[in-house]
Amino acid sequence: EEEAATSRGAHEALRMFKSPKFCIIGEPSSWDAVTLGYKGRLLLDYELEIPMKHTAAQGKLVCEETIDFWNQIKAWCHPLNEGKGRFETIDCTIRSFNSENNGIHERAKVKLGFRLPVHFPLKEFKIFLAEAAGAAQLNFSGEEVAVRMGKSNPLVKSFLQSIRANQGSPKFKVKTGTSDMNVVAPQWNCPLLAYGPGDSSLDHTPHEYIEIEEYGKSIDVLESVLRTI
Repeated sequence: EEEAATSRGAHEALRMFKSPKFCIIGEPSSWDAVTLGYKGRLLLDYELEIPMKHTAAQGKLVCEETIDFWNQIKAWCHPLNEGKGRFETIDCTIRSFNSENNGIHERAKVKLGFRLPVHFPLKEFKIFLAEAAGAAQLNFSGEEVAVRMGKSNPLVKSFLQSIRANQGSPKFKVKTGTSDMNVVAPQWNCPLLAYGPGDSSLDHTPHEYIEIEEYGKSIDVLESVLRTI
């Protein structure tokens, strides 16, 4: 359930394995690269219900109130993001936006997603959101801290050697998404990285695919790694 944002399998692995020697997360990085970091995540369900009013009356409609909340979030994040690289910024997205009325009240429901950088002030951010939301109801979920692993360990060195042995030029990557690495890395004090064939920029798109040649190369790399660590 990694894709469902619950990471049920990773949490079960935490219960089953208390102190593994190494951990390899299966995620696309391309066959000649390893991923050492992922942004954190926070999901927010926002629901606001207010009495209905005529569209010609004074005051804001429920959708306008909700848009104001979104604009406050963007304004709060702007100074934190200014002049920083993609892995160091907080990314905000509107995942869904629905409104309805029953003739007496009007209601807006919004699901927001936030990708969080390392050392992000999450407690401060939640306080801000609660204050900015006013009378709206908030529900937080999917919370994961950002992680960035080190390069100087036997697992990374083994991957670099294996990629070179297969005529590749190894690369390091950090990603703006979230994976099971965010779940297990804070608990397991062991060398840890993500690896796998494929182009992660195509994840969750209609154009996602994998090349058989790259798939074969990644198998060779993994086999070599598992024989040497």
